[in-house]
Amino acid sequence: MSALTRHVRFAQPKDEEGHAVAQQVGPAGRMQIGRALFTLRDRAGLTQTQVAAAAGVSVGTVNRYEGWQDRSKLRVPTVRAIADACGATAEERDSLTRLVSSQEDGWWLDHPALPDILSPLVSFEAYAAYEHVWANRLVPGLLQTPAYALALHRAAQPRTDEETIRATVDARMRRQKILTERSPRLHLWVVLAESVLTDVVGDGGVMRDQLDHLTTMAETPAVDLQILPRGRGHVAGSGGHFVLLGRDDEATPSASMTVVYVELHRRGLYLDAPGDVSEYKMMMDYLRSAAADTETSRDLLARARQEYT
Repeated sequence: MSALTRHVRFAQPKDEEGHAVAQQVGPAGRMQIGRALFTLRDRAGLTQTQVAAAAGVSVGTVNRYEGWQDRSKLRVPTVRAIADACGATAEERDSLTRLVSSQEDGWWLDHPALPDILSPLVSFEAYAAYEHVWANRLVPGLLQTPAYALALHRAAQPRTDEETIRATVDARMRRQKILTERSPRLHLWVVLAESVLTDVVGDGGVMRDQLDHLTTMAETPAVDLQILPRGRGHVAGSGGHFVLLGRDDEATPSASMTVVYVELHRRGLYLDAPGDVSEYKMMMDYLRSAAADTETSRDLLARARQEYT
């Protein structure tokens, strides 16, 4: 069983014409399908126009099936036709069919308290082997305490009712279980600006508990935490908060995944073009190089913690 199929359940839903469709193939699954189709086409030396003509579909359909951000349903016959047009082996075609016939079984699907923009992020986290984060304003969501998250949402959404805010915080806490319950666990590497430790969210008690939690999590095998001290200057090109998620599979390159999530005001941007990903990987390398090592970072955490006693 592949790494991806451990997170899905197999089904054969049908559309009104009796064609098999995948109703909830999530972003991680769609990315794997898209990359597999692109690899098949590239291997065959064909253009999307040539594949479309051979498969009896439009060029737009081929382009959409090679991507992952479109949410429209995938049809098994279409995937088979595109794969066959690219000269796929029976094993390759059957593997794709199983993927496109799968329904992602994640708690985040249609979760009422999870913003639409974060649903792809959570799906990628369920499939990724590692997550690297640059956090220059706030403690990243995977490491927030409930009180810290609650204070953040109350400040950012003063007109939202308390029940809705608490549901959103509960969803964030559920998301954090990726660090403790999944096997193998996601490895999280965070570079945190030192200013985040002193910019008060909530009150002193909230910050004290949050820093204690960061210290505890930094001592677990699943988390590496580095602090970027003040006075080290601007790290070239680091910009704002971003998340880089990936899985490397040398044996099956199409199963590999790298995607960047850039957090913007009230929305986010997902990037997976090789050039974009390469730039953010370089930024993360610069940040890790400029930041204090993990042992010194724990000392910086302890020093900041003393300010809240």
